[in-house]
Amino acid sequence: MKNIKIIETDTSRGLFWAEQSAGEVTAAKEMKQLVIYPDEKETTIKGFGGAFTEAAAHTYMGLPEDKKDDLIDDLYGDSGLRYTMGRIHMNSCDFALGNYTYIEEGDETLDTFDISHDKKEIIPMIEAATKKLGRQPVLMMAPWSPPPFMKTNGEMNHGGKLKDEYKELWAKYYVRFIEEYRSIGIDISFTSIQNEPMATQTWDSCIYTAQDEAEFVADYLGPAMEKAGLLDKMKIFVWDHNKEISYVRLKEILERKGADRYVSGCAVHWYTGDHFENLHLIKKHFPEKEIFFTEGCVEYSRLSDASDVQNAEMYAHQMIGNLKGGITAIFDWNLIVDFKGGPNHVGNYCDAPIKALESGKDYEKKLSYYYIGHLTRYIKEGANLIWSSNYTDKLDAAAFLNPDGQRVVIILNKTGEELPVELREGDDSTRLTLAPHSIQTVLYE
Repeated sequence: MKNIKIIETDTSRGLFWAEQSAGEVTAAKEMKQLVIYPDEKETTIKGFGGAFTEAAAHTYMGLPEDKKDDLIDDLYGDSGLRYTMGRIHMNSCDFALGNYTYIEEGDETLDTFDISHDKKEIIPMIEAATKKLGRQPVLMMAPWSPPPFMKTNGEMNHGGKLKDEYKELWAKYYVRFIEEYRSIGIDISFTSIQNEPMATQTWDSCIYTAQDEAEFVADYLGPAMEKAGLLDKMKIFVWDHNKEISYVRLKEILERKGADRYVSGCAVHWYTGDHFENLHLIKKHFPEKEIFFTEGCVEYSRLSDASDVQNAEMYAHQMIGNLKGGITAIFDWNLIVDFKGGPNHVGNYCDAPIKALESGKDYEKKLSYYYIGHLTRYIKEGANLIWSSNYTDKLDAAAFLNPDGQRVVIILNKTGEELPVELREGDDSTRLTLAPHSIQTVLYE
């Protein structure tokens, strides 16, 4: 072990990504150890990002020019979270200013297809991130609802299902959206079939059973994208919902003849608990399929009483557990929200790691922003999850091997007590102390 760096966030001491002095490297003593096994490589990490929702883009566009620059730097810059990915919605979602699609209602030819709506605010934010990053963020898309005339309930909100007679047209809609974005120089690399396909929401939503998803991808979306020549650069994910039935859902979809050919992975959310075991089952039974975490946030409807520390610890706990479970990309939800936790066209307000002030002219970074950064700033694209062995379940920990050989170890202490750790690799070790309710990232070679 050499060139050890310790980065710590501990609000009780006013530390945020603070570099601390590294302890002396000594012979291992076999007490209270966190043992790292760099030769035991698992999944390869694609990256991290957040969602370019209309709400985020609208809040971003309302900032003064200097604050807009600061925000993009805080998200995609080297001094910030160092994001490299992003999620976008095809048609409106709840975090939009209202329901919208890209065609005139009833257009069965897609002749009126027009992405001018996105060019007003969403695309400028993506372009700003691209300029800061020096390359376009890797994008994943998802629809929340087809246009009303394609649905059984005749509206974008309150669930409903895709009508049988419009399945082919809806698949062509995905292709047109991807092609329209490509025509202005923006590539989309991943799509899911439907955001939260088993949730009837007061906002934009559409219901698919496992059989519905399997049929749509095998008979309509997959072939449409293949015919358009998109599958060389595009991958299709299924589910895009909470983790507790993700394994069963993926299994049922892949059992449908023809689906496996087009399905590259499973997307999951966090809103109903950890359920990390489902991720392990997916990796065990479908090791060739990837798992992306595509959405999570602090919902005011569910977590209104949680403290900043609890929210930050939830982010870190979920990220560590998800990555150890086999997830290879993590997308936070809104990149920024306004002071209410929106805008949201049905009042489904949520928190975010960055939140605009009431004036709309500046923003604040929440504690969760710094906890997220303990992973996103240091785990590089192409890093491997590596095995680690932890002496206590009071600490959440995960280890990674960057492409340049650097080790990255994240350790979270959610307890109210100080906890010692002897970080060990081979015969070498160094002593660490985790303050109550703190997080550390340890880097070494």
